Amino acid sequence: MKVFGLAGWSGSGKTALIARLIPEIAARGLTVSTVKHAHHEFDPDKPGKDSHAHRMAGAREVMVSSARRWALIHELTGANELSLDELIARMSPADLLLVEGFKRAPIPKLEVWREANAKPFLHPEDPHIVAIAGDAPVPNANLPVLPLDDASAIADFVLGHCRLAAA
Repeated sequence: MKVFGLAGWSGSGKTALIARLIPEIAARGLTVSTVKHAHHEFDPDKPGKDSHAHRMAGAREVMVSSARRWALIHELTGANELSLDELIARMSPADLLLVEGFKRAPIPKLEVWREANAKPFLHPEDPHIVAIAGDAPVPNANLPVLPLDDASAIADFVLGHCRLAAA
């Protein structure tokens, strides 16, 4: 499984870009999965659901299954957050795993940048950033710069970098 990341400051458009890349890459006959890092406490479950009651009662893991999907919720209960490598090891095989966040992970990454955010670039300090997707010209860029709104061109770059050909 090839792994490629998207990194950038909050509000840069990482999630919106991934949401456009997935169907673009899937239309080329490749399977795509994602891992998203959350910097805040999140809960995919909600009060009133049986699975939530199981967790609140102290279950370490709760699996919910239906004819259409299944989900596993694992409580860390004081254990350390899993590393990206540990999370990847838990994923089912796919042609491409897109990683959102994990800004400092040593994987090839695309920096997602918006001029209006007025945040510093990540790429000068991160040797794993291999290109930039931006909404404005990037001064002194020593990396390929792709238009942030061109999902097809970005998909071409990602697949080329990962040496993945359309199925």
